[in-house]
Amino acid sequence: MQPWTLPDGRTIDRLGFGAMRLTGQPGNWGPYPDKARAGKVFRRALDLGINFIDTAISYGAGHSEMLIAELLHPYPKELIIATKGGNVKIGPGENRRDCSPANLRSSCESSLSYLKLERIDLYQLHQVDPNTPFDVSIGALADLQTEGKIAHVGLCNVTVDQVKAARDITPIASVQNRYNVVDRASKDVLDYCTAEGIAFIPYGPFDAAGFVHGAPLAEAGSRLAPMAERLGITSGQLALAWLLHQAPNVIPIPGTTSPEHLVENAAARDVRLSAEDLAALD
Repeated sequence: MQPWTLPDGRTIDRLGFGAMRLTGQPGNWGPYPDKARAGKVFRRALDLGINFIDTAISYGAGHSEMLIAELLHPYPKELIIATKGGNVKIGPGENRRDCSPANLRSSCESSLSYLKLERIDLYQLHQVDPNTPFDVSIGALADLQTEGKIAHVGLCNVTVDQVKAARDITPIASVQNRYNVVDRASKDVLDYCTAEGIAFIPYGPFDAAGFVHGAPLAEAGSRLAPMAERLGITSGQLALAWLLHQAPNVIPIPGTTSPEHLVENAAARDVRLSAEDLAALD
């Protein structure tokens, strides 16, 4: 499976790693309590060729970024780190949207410090802020890019029209929306990104495997199980493989706190689904 190439020529493995779960739980608040285990997960990811880590300043209120730096800095040359600004963590399970230029600048500078970076590879607008005009938020990210504090600008949780509007202000390297076998609400965004050469980073990939509670999702997991069993893989691997088969710009970012589960996730890169398999999942 061919890697994805960023506009600057750097390549990303088609499977990334989402670092949200390596924070204090429940509520994604504070530091992850087992640094030794976290270190094993990160090192295993690198050993498996995973060279893209996605985090956010709101994950653990900065602790996810600090953990990445503590365990991996100085970073391998091939490692690409993406983070996000625009969500302010105010307590366990509580966030406040603030995509004002002042907060985006402050958050970006904090992320640079936490991650021990001079420039962030990919800086993403975490949410659209109803209290700040969208073009003002994107303009703030463009300013940070011009100043050399971020290499590429990305968006999260956006519509096609918002991606187009952002591109009128600055190049957009990636879009991160929820997308999986069950939730295909962002199919039009994926199609637009594919046509325009923009990386599409789907989050929530395991919803379709029934790992999120709720009757419709659990039912979807049970529907995946027979095909997964026939293919000799897990439902989670099937959910990831389905995403990887959607388009060459799709980069899922499953997270885990288990080195063993990480190996299982990485093996999804080698799963080949037939046209009949894909039609059955559709």
